[in-house]
Amino acid sequence: MRRAVLSIQPEFILSKIAIAVIVGSLRQGSFNRHLATALARLAPANFVFKQLQIGDLPLYNQDDDADQAPNVLRLKADIARAQGLLFVTPEYNRSIPGVLKNAIDHASRPSGDNSWAGKPAGVLGVSVGAIGTAAAQQHLRNILVSLDVPTLAQPEAFIHATDGLFDAGGNIGQGSRAFLQNWMDHYVNWVLRHMPA
Repeated sequence: MRRAVLSIQPEFILSKIAIAVIVGSLRQGSFNRHLATALARLAPANFVFKQLQIGDLPLYNQDDDADQAPNVLRLKADIARAQGLLFVTPEYNRSIPGVLKNAIDHASRPSGDNSWAGKPAGVLGVSVGAIGTAAAQQHLRNILVSLDVPTLAQPEAFIHATDGLFDAGGNIGQGSRAFLQNWMDHYVNWVLRHMPA
């Protein structure tokens, strides 16, 4: 059966679509980084996913807006080259991790130079907790609204990290594959409809 994405905007099928992936965890062996990697394998071949580095950014300080650090400029340039965004985040204390908020703040500044604006986004996350990052995702969505980021609303994906989520090859396991393939198909269509010209 052909995916829904193949039935719309066929002029984009042969074009490379760059997706900037922002993982909100620095932990070695992060479930969310693993999810981001495995999820990219469910996308069409012309979607190219790049996980952006955010762990080396200084703490955001508005005094630095006029002279942003090289690693901040690198982040902004990586976002500028992307047609879409994918946020994959854990939940810390019922919200997003500080490292993710720090990256968001850096790339939205200085005033009038918001790198996120207009880039279609998807938000999801995985957690060992039963609510599967629901609170963190809601907080992140509130932030993205203020940054003019059109964000896929449905389907939502609150992933509970259980045995079998990933198979031995690092792919999405059989039990979750249909659900996450459906999420990815919706995300691909969202990006194609909303990405900047």
